[in-house]
Formats: sequence, structure tokens, C-alpha cells
Amino acid sequence: MFNQIFTIANRIIYQLIRDRRTMVLLVAVPLVIASIVGVSIPEKQMLDYIAPAVLAVLILFFGFLLTGISFLRERSQGTLERLMASPVSKLDIVGGYLLGFLLFAVLQTMILFFYLIYVLNVSFHGELWQIIVFEIIIGILAVCLGIFISVFARNEFQMVQFIPLIILPQMFLCGLLWPVEQMPEYLQWIARFLPLTYGVDGIRALMLQGQGLLDIGKEIGVLAGYAAGLMILASLTLRRGASA
Repeated sequence: MFNQIFTIANRIIYQLIRDRRTMVLLVAVPLVIASIVGVSIPEKQMLDYIAPAVLAVLILFFGFLLTGISFLRERSQGTLERLMASPVSKLDIVGGYLLGFLLFAVLQTMILFFYLIYVLNVSFHGELWQIIVFEIIIGILAVCLGIFISVFARNEFQMVQFIPLIILPQMFLCGLLWPVEQMPEYLQWIARFLPLTYGVDGIRALMLQGQGLLDIGKEIGVLAGYAAGLMILASLTLRRGASA
């Protein structure tokens, strides 16, 4: 099982590394957006408050986009159908793609985080390794979400159209721009069911309040639950996506 997962993951990693344009965009675009955020918020205290939420949003957004489009490309090129015809379980296939795409999601996460800290001079109070672990959990969620949603898209244009439906509502309701507690009650109710809300709450608790992973067990549990559920759903709907 694990050998098959690693084999699929290695092929994904090698394929993306050979795509130089994708690798450049993978690094450059998040840094450009982070720079715009840093320049547009000159007040240091406000930047320190906004930056953790921006980091969580960017991890989810770019992880979702990279994974969704790359997974869709695998389907359009027939690679996924060939894997489905081989003696490999659907869960192995999803696990292999998850592991392969996760490496690049983690790479983006590390670049973004250290850019915010050492270039934009964003302050943080928690332990560095715990912040990174939590960011990786958000990255896992982003990859699982991208794989699952790509099952329902037939081309890259349709995949991009899912962004206003899946990502933008979470950006506005997760507490990025204003606290969830200050929203109307019905919006607070909706926000409780959005995984990014827990990602923002968790990363702010780590970076602003200096809490540890044990203090944000609820947020970790919710994100892990969403990721596991999406991975299972993706494996169950994989045949439908492969034949689309």
C-alpha cells in the first residue's frame, strides 16, 4: 500500500519540478500578494493582527488551486484512468496525490511564513515549530479540498469557477477582515461550519497569544476531520471524476 502511494507521489513531484513555469508561479505569486498586504497595512500592530489570517487564507487558496488544477490535468491527460485500470485502490491513488501535492503546499507555506516574519517583520509569540505544524495541517486540508472539488470539474475554467463558491465565502467569514463575533448571528452560524474559520482562529492563537498546539485541540481536530472526510469522499467519487 505505502509503496504504491510513494510511487504515485514521486511521479507527481517529478512532474511538477519539471514544469519550471509552475514552480516560478508557485513561489512568486504568494510573495507578491504578501508584499501587497505588507505595503497596504503600514501600521505595525494592525499588520501583526492581519498577517496570521492572511497566511492561513493564502495557504488554503494556493494549495487548493495548485492541487485542483494539477489533479484535473492528470485526468485530462489520461494518467488517472490508467491508474484506475491498474491494481491500485482508489484510496491509494488519492493518498499518493495527496502526498505529492502536499510537498509543494508545505514549500509554499514555509516561503510565505518566513517572508512575513523576516522580510515584512511580522511579530509572533508562539513556538516556531508548532506554528509550522499547524500551517502544514491547513496545507493538508487545502490539498484534500482541491482533490475533492476537482472531481466535479471537467476543465481548468470550471475549476477556477469553484473559487468564488468554495474559497471566497470562507475568506469573508473566517475573521480575516473583522471578528466573527461582530458579524450577524446567522453569519456566525455559517462561519462555524467553515474550516478556514478554525484555521484562522488556530494560527492567531499560536502567533498572537503564544498558545501551544495542545491549547488549540478543537481547531486541529476540526481541520483534521475535514481533511479526512474530504479524502474519503474524493476516493469514493474518483471513478466519476476519472470518466468525466
